[in-house]
Amino acid sequence: MKHILLATSALVAVAGASMAQDLPQAGTEWFTDAEAALAARLETQPITARAKNVILFTADGNGVGTNYAIRLFSGQLEGGLGDDYVQPQETLPYSALVKTYSSNGQTPDSAPTAMAMNSGVKGKNGMINVMDTVAVGDCAAGAEAGTKTFAEIASEMGKSVGVISTARITHATPAAVYARTVNRDWEDNSLLPEGCTQKDIADQLIDQMKAGVIDIALGGGRQHFLPTETTDVEGKAGKRTDGRDLTAEATEAGAQVVFGDEDFAALTMGDNAPVLGLFEASHMKYEYDRTGEPSLAEMTEATINALSSNEEGYYISIEAGRVDHANHEGNLYRVLTDGKAFADAIAKAMELTNPEETLIIVTADHEHAIAFNGYCGRGSKINGLCMGENEQGTEHTGEPNLGDDGKPYTVVNYLNGAGAVVTEQADGTWSGSRPDLTEEEATDPDYVQQALIPLSSETHSGEDVAVFARGPWAHLFRGVIEQNEIFHVMNYAVHAE
Repeated sequence: MKHILLATSALVAVAGASMAQDLPQAGTEWFTDAEAALAARLETQPITARAKNVILFTADGNGVGTNYAIRLFSGQLEGGLGDDYVQPQETLPYSALVKTYSSNGQTPDSAPTAMAMNSGVKGKNGMINVMDTVAVGDCAAGAEAGTKTFAEIASEMGKSVGVISTARITHATPAAVYARTVNRDWEDNSLLPEGCTQKDIADQLIDQMKAGVIDIALGGGRQHFLPTETTDVEGKAGKRTDGRDLTAEATEAGAQVVFGDEDFAALTMGDNAPVLGLFEASHMKYEYDRTGEPSLAEMTEATINALSSNEEGYYISIEAGRVDHANHEGNLYRVLTDGKAFADAIAKAMELTNPEETLIIVTADHEHAIAFNGYCGRGSKINGLCMGENEQGTEHTGEPNLGDDGKPYTVVNYLNGAGAVVTEQADGTWSGSRPDLTEEEATDPDYVQQALIPLSSETHSGEDVAVFARGPWAHLFRGVIEQNEIFHVMNYAVHAE
């Protein structure tokens, strides 16, 4: 049957090429590129071997719209118009749309979305790996309703596990790899309710490292591992009120603990000693501002190289956490630079792995209230003004489009956030108007996009995100899927006969 299908595909390709010769548009670049893409798809065959390794990439807040903006930015960095650029994840052969709602929210936060991917079930906003029969914050009930995570399943199979994030390693998305909590904010013990026996998230990470579930953990969040009376290498105080120094406990348990890029570069990874890298007191720096700490691609490369020594394979969760934070701030430029760093990490993972044995999945946990204006000519800077379409050629005219108020507008705005054009007046009323804006002002890295509804922090949205995949059983990603199905594809892939 397989030979018949391949022969049929070849006949279809030949027939398509034959028909194309009779079309007046057949010689154009648009047409020939599309024919080449079709031929490549016809050659793609599903891989149905058991997956030795699984890498789950999540860019927090990188929905379809944000991904589009990063695509244009990356292409324009290379001197192109941007929209025809192809990001590394967009070359992966299989994709689907993912529904991101949580069990109690039309719009999710990162806790239940990460839980869905790591436990296979949807949960409530604010809770991680605790089933939705429990109320948020119910410590006693949560102790009896925890899930088993994919990391724990992989570890029981003899696989190594790594978790990487540019956010705090105790933040929602990385925490879902190893922790269970009825409140995502319990990153250290200081916010635990009196009498609550649930361990805080940082404490759970150290427990999972001691238990051999987590082999490598890299990100920010030193403050949640240090007591209030202790300052870190940058002079910032810890937040723990129990007097415990979890970094010292990790070292005593045999882990290598590092705080900066030079120490990270000097690590002897892959010698079976757990690694805990905590590169900031809170979140790691935005890529645009990064100094003294490794990039996401560097952390990805080091982790893959280290865990590849395990003959049983590995599971690595890799998060570009700060794409989300820049969206919340309405600061598009840092969204774009962190998104490009995310793509660089994906490219590195693709380079280092064999698709015959490694399932790579690239997705997002949710989207933001990002919006795109029209009608912008091609080549308009994605973080700049919306320029007019060129009726005589391809690239924009260089003259900005104007709103009915006679003022230019940017390609990207947000539906809500700190950049709202209306502000509260002394008498409690709200009023305002759009200021004039130049291309230089709009493209400044610190520029905050104009927004409609005034909020101190821009919100998530509930729209679909994309998933891209290659490797064993990646072809199971197709159509429109529930977010928790991602876990089930990973679990099936590592157990397939």
